[in-house]
Amino acid sequence: MIQIFTTGGTIDKVYFDANSQFEVGTSLLPELLAESNIHDGYRVQELMRKDSLEMTDADRQAVLEAVSASECDRILITHGTDTMPDTAAALAKLEGKTIVLIGAMQPARMRRTDALFNIGFAWSAVQLLAPGVYIAMNGEVFEAGSVRKNLKAQRFERT
Repeated sequence: MIQIFTTGGTIDKVYFDANSQFEVGTSLLPELLAESNIHDGYRVQELMRKDSLEMTDADRQAVLEAVSASECDRILITHGTDTMPDTAAALAKLEGKTIVLIGAMQPARMRRTDALFNIGFAWSAVQLLAPGVYIAMNGEVFEAGSVRKNLKAQRFERT
């Protein structure tokens, strides 16, 4: 069984015409998994709906506590990309679990999103990787503590 926690971020953003802005909405993750023909072997729990720039140390502590309390040893976490490395670093002290953080550069609701690919890639990664904390984005896996987001290039890279 794979435990999936959702925290918000761009992957779950919705455009609100009335406000002319994007806001974090209900996660499309169950729908995206079904579209990928993944129908069982997981459970989803929403932890929060936040842009990662709004996440606090208390939020990261809540993620850490949820992951620690999970009986599953394989964990996926959807997360905003801006502070994903910070949350990965906060989780790095956990042992005995394979934890993969994923997100998207474009909301899952948009036609040209990388969300579906990233979810499929992370689904495979969490089943194949050794215990540890990782970020899986755009076909690459990075270990916690050795990755940063390159804002200009809109990609993750090793540090």
